[in-house]
Amino acid sequence: MQAGSAHGGARHNEISPGTGTSRPDPWIGIQGAATAGRDGDRAGPDTRDTGLWQIFGLVIGRDLRLALRHWDQVIQPLIFFVIITTLFPLAISPALDELRRIAPGVLWVAAMLSSLLALESLFRPDVEDGTMEQWVLSGQPLSVLLLAKTTAHWLVSGLPLVFMAPILGTALGMPQSVWPVLAATLALGTGSLSMLGAIGAALTVGVRRGNVLLALLVLPLEMPVLIFGARAVDLAMHGDAVAGPLNLLGALLLFFISLGPFAMAAAMRISVES
Repeated sequence: MQAGSAHGGARHNEISPGTGTSRPDPWIGIQGAATAGRDGDRAGPDTRDTGLWQIFGLVIGRDLRLALRHWDQVIQPLIFFVIITTLFPLAISPALDELRRIAPGVLWVAAMLSSLLALESLFRPDVEDGTMEQWVLSGQPLSVLLLAKTTAHWLVSGLPLVFMAPILGTALGMPQSVWPVLAATLALGTGSLSMLGAIGAALTVGVRRGNVLLALLVLPLEMPVLIFGARAVDLAMHGDAVAGPLNLLGALLLFFISLGPFAMAAAMRISVES
């Protein structure tokens, strides 16, 4: 465990601009806070008063910086989303009337499949380099740490889809009046997809080549999100009220946010200890 921890710390250290010296990642402060509670001053900076929101923000900032360093992994789901959406006119018909009819389903299926691509690397690098084991042993609430990681994952994989979808929807004949509803459904829906995917990723993180198992576990559970999201956009295109599907999407997101972190933490403890 010690070797893995040292490797994990080196992975997340940063070079201070201007001085060229290595400075510790803010996560080291979180680790120090937990360890200080057990070992006193030997553990480094005393940050025992660090609040949950500060820890939450530190983990999000750390993961966003790591995402910027591995930007090629970040844009893969976005490119996949664009490719799937643009292939439908080639496979079905270039007629806008026909594309407009299937546009809500096409965009939502593409968004759901794209969200699966980045899940494999959500927790695995931290498990392999020992960082996740430190988190489990740190004494900090693992559910909050994993929720912060999932939030950062949504910011780099789900939020860009919210902004890209209206442009691709226009290419499928979707009127601009539907853009707000499409963006709202994707904002709520991709949040739920990230939470469900994170639970599946925590369950399968200890399985070699677990991406197939992850898809089999997660895809059936994502069906309600897909149905409500596509239905809301379809209703908006026909000028009908969309409050019902939007409320259901919001309720699903709140449900996953309230219970998902505890499920993630339990699954991660099982995966790390097994």
